[in-house]
Amino acid sequence: MPKIAPFHAIRYAAGTDLDAVIAPPYDVLSADDVAELGARDPHNIVHVDVPVGGEDRYEVAAATLDQWLADGVLVVDTEPSLTIYRMSFTDATGTARTIVGVLTGLEVVDLDAGGVLPHERTTPKAVTDRLDLTRATATNLSPVWGLSLAAGLTAALAEPGEPVGELVVDGVRHAAERITDPARIAAITAIIAADDVLIADGHHRYAISRSYRDEVRAAVGRTDTDAEYTLCFINELVDDQLSIEAIHRVYTRISLDQLRSDLAGCFDLEPAPTPTPAMLAEMVEHGRLVLLAPDGSATWLTPKPGAFDGVRSLDGAYLEHALAGSAAEVTYQHGLDELLHLVGSGTVTAGVLIRPTSLVEIQRTAREGLLMPPKSTFFTPKLRTGLVIRPTAALD
Repeated sequence: MPKIAPFHAIRYAAGTDLDAVIAPPYDVLSADDVAELGARDPHNIVHVDVPVGGEDRYEVAAATLDQWLADGVLVVDTEPSLTIYRMSFTDATGTARTIVGVLTGLEVVDLDAGGVLPHERTTPKAVTDRLDLTRATATNLSPVWGLSLAAGLTAALAEPGEPVGELVVDGVRHAAERITDPARIAAITAIIAADDVLIADGHHRYAISRSYRDEVRAAVGRTDTDAEYTLCFINELVDDQLSIEAIHRVYTRISLDQLRSDLAGCFDLEPAPTPTPAMLAEMVEHGRLVLLAPDGSATWLTPKPGAFDGVRSLDGAYLEHALAGSAAEVTYQHGLDELLHLVGSGTVTAGVLIRPTSLVEIQRTAREGLLMPPKSTFFTPKLRTGLVIRPTAALD
């Protein structure tokens, strides 16, 4: 079972305008986003989390972090703490939701060691940037998102903690509350430690923490340092808390006619109306996907009876099966409008709208120790960076 550890959290000082200094996670920011956030405030977290400049940018980020601590821009909790993190919002279906979890230290375990489980295969991604930044700053800046398979975490977090920050971004209220009471910390960590934690978002961040942990072990010859854990937001895997959207498929290096032919082996193809947000709900209701062409036309993809026997009930898995051996090259795009714009640009062959992965399938995959295809889930809203920073080494 996973080990959980409170820590001496680094936070912005009381009274800070959090809207000016908190940022989205680094991996959803464009260069323009970083520039805009950096210009918003000289103490915006992107100055540390997404350093720009030359080869010394990581050392500059570390020096910036140290200066903010020296100047009191950032302060360190005097006691080990957990942080309740609540996100209240209205999802794409119009349903009001509140996700409540806890920011804590999560044990970094080896692959296949159990306790902390991946839930999908990852795509190749450069990890040098994050590893270099972790080495230089000796901190975890952006949390991994984990889903606890244990029951009772939501109830244990119902009672508010000490308010330490709140902001509203794009209609989402982000609120942080500190817990320092040892008895309550022990009760919460015991619940999480009772069952596996499934990584929902941040697989690469977790892998980087493993590399960093191994480097620290080699350097100090010990396995009891703060590098044995990484910053993680953990909430209970329950339906009313999760807002899961689809990451759609984009195909290139193949003609549209050939792509249609390849898909026709497993799907019935028939004309579909112009895509709208309502179509996404219709896809779920009728169990079908949608092929989008650059000319604006759409085609229903209805699975043929028996075509996917033995294949996991995931649209990503269906498409992998249908296009096995095809010349089509796949990439990924979240959002209906974004996919329509990309396909309409004529720079890709086609796109396929897929359905969100169900909670039942996420749970089943985790329990069976299997992995979903890459980019099977898109959890929203995105966690903010800067509400809590976790040191990976003792602070002087």
